[in-house]
Amino acid sequence: MKVKTPIIETERLQLVPLGINHLSSVYVNWMNDPEVNAYLESGGDYTLDKLNEFLLNVEKSSILFWAIHIKENGKHIGNIKIDPINFRHKYGEYGIMMGEKKEWGKGYAKEASLSVIMYCFSKDIDLRKVNLGVRSNNESAVQLYKKLGFTVEGVYKKHVITKLGYDDILRMALFNPIYEQ
Repeated sequence: MKVKTPIIETERLQLVPLGINHLSSVYVNWMNDPEVNAYLESGGDYTLDKLNEFLLNVEKSSILFWAIHIKENGKHIGNIKIDPINFRHKYGEYGIMMGEKKEWGKGYAKEASLSVIMYCFSKDIDLRKVNLGVRSNNESAVQLYKKLGFTVEGVYKKHVITKLGYDDILRMALFNPIYEQ
């Protein structure tokens, strides 16, 4: 099934399809910032060329991938996606990256996440479940996901290798209430 990423408005944010118009040195800096990419599977080796290639691939793909902008000033502060989606079993994988550190702690990740999850649970996408994987020591992310209603479904022990050893991956999920009856 092909999906088209719609524009989503919240009280303070506008989520727009991520694309080549988001190519910037600021975005490259996020991807090379050890604090921003500490828990990402990519990052640390980005250039404008590499980001350009990534954004072109995102545009060519049929995936739900948004850039998060502050409505008031239009500032791009991060990205959020649901990808991949399994339409047969009606679940999708959630991911978020808040790149602009000056905007951390203001509730933007929660606001963007709630709007994307509501969209995915709507008739437009009709997902039954949203899943995610998070490193167990990423406490702020785990707190956010619990506030959003995600629960831990399992633990992949010593799943990733880090500079300090191994980390567990928590597999978390949130079910669409319509399908819980």
